Amino acid sequence: MKEILMGKIADKIIDVNLKMISGEKLLIVTEAEKISIANAIAASAYRKDIEPIISIIIPREIDSQEPPEIIAAALKATDAFVSVVGKSITHTNAIKNAIENGARGLVLTQFSEDMMIHGGMEADFEKIKPVCLKVAATLANSKEIHLTTPFGTDLKFCAENRRGNALYCLVEKGKFSTAPTVEANVSPIEGTSEGIIVADASVPYIGIGLLKEPIVCKVEKGFITSIEGGKQAKLLSEDLANKKDPNVYNVAELGIGLNPNCRFIGLMLEDEGVYGSCHIGIGTSVNLGGVLKAACHYDLIMTKPTIIADGITIMKDGELVGEFYSEVYKK
Repeated sequence: MKEILMGKIADKIIDVNLKMISGEKLLIVTEAEKISIANAIAASAYRKDIEPIISIIIPREIDSQEPPEIIAAALKATDAFVSVVGKSITHTNAIKNAIENGARGLVLTQFSEDMMIHGGMEADFEKIKPVCLKVAATLANSKEIHLTTPFGTDLKFCAENRRGNALYCLVEKGKFSTAPTVEANVSPIEGTSEGIIVADASVPYIGIGLLKEPIVCKVEKGFITSIEGGKQAKLLSEDLANKKDPNVYNVAELGIGLNPNCRFIGLMLEDEGVYGSCHIGIGTSVNLGGVLKAACHYDLIMTKPTIIADGITIMKDGELVGEFYSEVYKK
């Protein structure tokens, strides 16, 4: 039954998110346990006279590990690609090179069959797009961005000369987007972040998921210097230490969730998109406009943020304000 129900979102991926046309080629990179999702998307493509190629890879050992070279080459050669994997390949040179070569892609990391039926993928991406673009433009080139939450987050950084990234699940040539997260993000200038990060919602990596208690990170000169909390904080701390790469502590991103249909379920791309949340990405920043490549990229998600960029308040206590608000968020 789920195969039938997934067809509606599969059609949306082809027609709306990727805007594919007859005669194009679609590369679907997946893993064995995600094959039902890959098949649903491939079936939709085939019905529309688009040639689907499914490449099943051995799951990566860690997030951000490069896919096999043959997959990297195929990504560069295709018109469009969908990544349906458990371990993320988003922050890799393979994806970066494919995009620079003109491919367009949609990233469905940690996707479940249920996410192909209901949730964030049901959002009206066309209506959210202008909001996302406006928020991203405001984040871009900011001399000072200040993030606070009622739970203790108080972080400042500089993003001068950094681009703002708008990920609204609709992709053109030479672009990619994650889905169903809709987010505007920016990468801080390395070494400028200072303060405290308190993740209270989710860290959807390495089996942590929804948080039972906050994870508190101290940030000095752009890097996390301490991680405190309970068992989940310890798991994060030990995982990062085991990477033996100092760049995994880099404050790489501020992302603002803008999808009113997303909900917290403990999975990466659904959690990151929840409207009224934001996340601090740590580790790799090269795909976001930064310069560092690390052994991983993890997101620490929090709720009720207040975000001010060069004196302009974008979000207050988890609600867009002023020119940034849209009727799409009306409850």
